[in-house]
Amino acid sequence: MVVCDICGQALSSEAAVRRHAQHAPPGRQPRCPLCGAAAPGCDELRRHIEAAHPALPDAPRPELAVGPPECPFCGEVAGQELEAHVRTRHRHLLGAPGTDTGNDEQLYECPMCSLTCTDIQILEEHVDLHLEEHNFSEVVYFGMLFLGIDGNIRDLELAQQLQTEEDERQRSEEDKREREEFKKLQRQYGLDNSGGYKQQYLKNMEKEVDRGSMQPFEYHKRKAEMMECLAFGIDDGKTKTSGVIEALCKYYQNDNKDVRRVWLSTGVDHFHSSVGDRGWGCGYRNFQMLLSSLLQNSLYNDCLRDTALIPSIPKIQSMIEDAWREGFDPHGASHFNNRLRGSKAWIGACEIYSLLTSLRIKCQIIDFHKPTGAMGTHPRLFEWVLHYYSTDNEGGAKVVCTSKPPIYLQHQGHSRTVIGIEEKKNKTLCLLLFDPGCPSQEMQKLLKQTSDGTSLKLLRKFLGSLKEKQYQIVAVGGVLSLEEKAARCCASQVLTSEKIP
Repeated sequence: MVVCDICGQALSSEAAVRRHAQHAPPGRQPRCPLCGAAAPGCDELRRHIEAAHPALPDAPRPELAVGPPECPFCGEVAGQELEAHVRTRHRHLLGAPGTDTGNDEQLYECPMCSLTCTDIQILEEHVDLHLEEHNFSEVVYFGMLFLGIDGNIRDLELAQQLQTEEDERQRSEEDKREREEFKKLQRQYGLDNSGGYKQQYLKNMEKEVDRGSMQPFEYHKRKAEMMECLAFGIDDGKTKTSGVIEALCKYYQNDNKDVRRVWLSTGVDHFHSSVGDRGWGCGYRNFQMLLSSLLQNSLYNDCLRDTALIPSIPKIQSMIEDAWREGFDPHGASHFNNRLRGSKAWIGACEIYSLLTSLRIKCQIIDFHKPTGAMGTHPRLFEWVLHYYSTDNEGGAKVVCTSKPPIYLQHQGHSRTVIGIEEKKNKTLCLLLFDPGCPSQEMQKLLKQTSDGTSLKLLRKFLGSLKEKQYQIVAVGGVLSLEEKAARCCASQVLTSEKIP
């Protein structure tokens, strides 16, 4: 049996195939592989190719110029056997559409070379061959034309979408940073609802028990003592050191080396932070120091008749809340959500002012809001303290034990208590400070002062030692009448300070 190359029909002999080819059956006309034209039979197709596509004698042969010919349907290199390849592999594409089945078929015409196909997948493969042979600009143009896509609009929409997504991402990251910063500030200033003095006291003692540095019975004993003190609202006195001012007076009277004159406040007890307030209690401890001095001064007996003993830190928090309820510093109260008790909230000059004024103690806030000397120093602060202590104390004595209370000194992140000032023989000034961060063991050394005065390094602060950007002080100076207290309460609706310079 011999198969017809045109229609695929099986015939009995080569002669039958030739006769059959002379009269191709309807719907099986071969088509020119070069231009797609249909022919009645193979002989007519050959004559069409010779007439319509002759090789030019003066032109190089296509296969020599661009390589062996490739099949326009599948791209396979066929060489001299291109015709046989097309007839064998793609004979189903050579016939006229619709005549072999009697039904109309969908035709797909190549937009680049006008080749007509009845199978969209074959057309796609054929078009891919064109795309591989064209340069980039032609491909883009053809793709736009063939697919019907407006590239400019699509690019604009994509760019807008990407920009929107980027804006949303940046907003989300910014919101996250703000939340984290807010939580950090809450933790730093004790406003994160993590408990207050009592909770921290117990937690730190539990850690000591876990480490083996405290026995369980000692834990329960100290817990009971702490709970009793909190119930009565008084400080347990375990961090207090008394008698330092008296010891300093004796030391300065016997020392004649480099101090020309020294002014000291009235008696002050030193209080340092305990396991219950370490890291945040400096403001409360400085208030205890100031109060310890006022309780020794008869001028303030009437103001402090309900405060005979030094209050505990939770009690001081309640006293500040009482001042807020009276109407003092509403802006500051809102900052703490009107509540301090049970928190580790830091307090500063404004809270100390509100508390003292609510007790009818006359005081003022002085704000050294920027450096007034070289290298970020504050000589005006030193001069103000000297004037505070030396006023009404201009006698010629080397050591002046004044009747002035100590001064509350605040800067960013910490506060201390000014208990005096030295004037050196070279006219330089040196502040004397009580620091709540200094433990009792160190303060006890001041009670046994040696002749060389080395322990005074704990207290002395020269001009170059205080170089924070801003300092605030709260200075006490007398007693308020009820009318004056009411007036200051109204004025604290917008709390102001005296600024220097």
